[in-house]
Amino acid sequence: MKNETRPEDAADQVQAEAATLPAHVAGSGALDRLVETARDYARQAVSENTLKAYAQDWAHFARWARMRGAEPLPPSPELIGLYIADLAAPAGKAPALSVASIERRLSGLCWGFAQRGARLDRKDRHIATVLAGIRRKHARPPVQKEAILPEDLRDMLATLPHDLRGLRDRALLLIGFAGGLRRSEIVCLDHGKDDTPDSGGWVQILDDGVLITLRGKTGWREVEIGRGSSDQTCPVHALTQWLHFARIDFGPVFVAVSRDGRRANADRLSDKHVARLIKRCVEDAGLRPELSKADRLMLYSGHSLRAGLASSAEVDERYVQKQLGHASAEMTRRYQRRRDRFRVNLTKAAGL
Repeated sequence: MKNETRPEDAADQVQAEAATLPAHVAGSGALDRLVETARDYARQAVSENTLKAYAQDWAHFARWARMRGAEPLPPSPELIGLYIADLAAPAGKAPALSVASIERRLSGLCWGFAQRGARLDRKDRHIATVLAGIRRKHARPPVQKEAILPEDLRDMLATLPHDLRGLRDRALLLIGFAGGLRRSEIVCLDHGKDDTPDSGGWVQILDDGVLITLRGKTGWREVEIGRGSSDQTCPVHALTQWLHFARIDFGPVFVAVSRDGRRANADRLSDKHVARLIKRCVEDAGLRPELSKADRLMLYSGHSLRAGLASSAEVDERYVQKQLGHASAEMTRRYQRRRDRFRVNLTKAAGL
């Protein structure tokens, strides 16, 4: 059986092919260096996770097409229409994909074709009409993750040990909650500006709080995290304690800890650590005891911290929108989830 290129290798290969010398230009030392520089910039065009996802989308489609006697190139709207129909209603044992996942696959295919010098028209009737039918038949309201509210967060913090690892995880949860940060934004932080090449932002500890300069999905933004009412729940105090005892004055803020829990090393945590930490603390704190363990763990994720801040901060909505880095108030409202439904009763407010 022929070996297939791994998605991550395919992503690197395609990005490398995006920057080459024209066929009629002779190579030279200066031009070769510019090619490498251009390839480095091409790799930064989208995030590493997005690149891997798009490469996996392309690999899946290419394999699907060849198994049916077709070639993925050149782009065929008719073939893409059949592909997304199979994703929505597979004939075999493969699970049907949601509408959102199918649309993500289409985005990945558009990227894959573009990187190979071709163009896929998503508005072509063979694609657009099939996708419209899939939306009409299978679309469901999005399943939102549960918000971690302040009382939940206090219970979760109480489960953490009082060692170096516990100091780190306490700071991570509090900074993630108070900053309304995505899990990838939490772990990309450095102690200072330009400390590492893979930095996504840096922190400054000031008298009144922490100022985070962050490169997010909507561009660079500043996130202000004020001091809390007590040391036990103050994100600034937790971060200061972690940096002091971990002896971090350069490089990534949130790093791995040795097995004995006594020293920090230089390895930046992955965003998956944030999700695992939240799920573990949710389980240890016994949140939502009426649910089974599987359902409870499915209900919480890294986004639960952002949703918790948006749902519990009793301030003008525009301040929450700015903190979360949303381009619109509508997106911020999607994060505002409360368990005390009907808190505002417009029926009585209208006089009925």
